[in-house]
Amino acid sequence: MELQSFLSHEGILSVIDGMAQKTRALAEQRNLENFAIIGIRTGGVLVAEALHEKLGITEPLGTLDIAFYRDDFSQIGLNPEVKPSQISFDIDGRHILLVDDVIHTGRTIRAALNEIFDYGRPASVTLAALVDRDGRELPVQADIIGLEVTLTSNEQIKLTGEDDMELVIGSRQ
Repeated sequence: MELQSFLSHEGILSVIDGMAQKTRALAEQRNLENFAIIGIRTGGVLVAEALHEKLGITEPLGTLDIAFYRDDFSQIGLNPEVKPSQISFDIDGRHILLVDDVIHTGRTIRAALNEIFDYGRPASVTLAALVDRDGRELPVQADIIGLEVTLTSNEQIKLTGEDDMELVIGSRQ
């Protein structure tokens, strides 16, 4: 798959700055005090780490690997690098900011919600996504969006890198 650069590291950090401002405003509007952040592996964790730092959250960052919670698991196959989820705080009664890099069909978010509820019953879950693209299959929408992108059905957008993040667009195989 040939990848085309869409947004550089500096551009992504600027978008995340905007997401942090939207998060603060939404938290104030909804009176979401002492919320915790959970990132979805892998790209969502990178975005969540940046938001966690920019928002000055003291609670440890939670991470989810939702591979076994996917309803299309048999279609996408086993992810060879499945890692355990890590949530070191009590979910019950907490306001949660769930973070992913790209929201597309909504199936990743549905799987993440299923896993979160296996840990407990949060007071609320607010969804933040670096990129919101078309192609929803489930009625899921992000509360905080960095960028909105329209792609063809045979294109995908992906967050790559850790220390030097980049958004790239490529063709589906």
